[in-house]
Amino acid sequence: MKFFIGLLFCLSGFTTFGQTGIASTPDTLKQLIKAEVSCGQCKFGLPGKGCSLAVRIKGKAYFVDGTSIDEHGDAHAADGFCNAVRHALIQGKVVRKRFKVTYFKLID
Repeated sequence: MKFFIGLLFCLSGFTTFGQTGIASTPDTLKQLIKAEVSCGQCKFGLPGKGCSLAVRIKGKAYFVDGTSIDEHGDAHAADGFCNAVRHALIQGKVVRKRFKVTYFKLID
């Protein structure tokens, strides 16, 4: 019985691993934020190597946790995040200088 419970516990961890936690619809109880979105390093001047998704809210840029730059198309395409600043409706909050996104929808 202990083996069975342990196995269920382990498997439940695998089912949630890799899920982003991004809602498909916005939470009606939370504010929708219209933000600029792009590559943090290429377009917003944030530190680091490589290319990472970032949002800019009221002139302040934050790296994003909860979704990645590659989940929204080719970052290096003409309209990709490394070459263009786009706009999205987002929900979430800033935690330790990073934006923890719970809803993300590109609008242009």
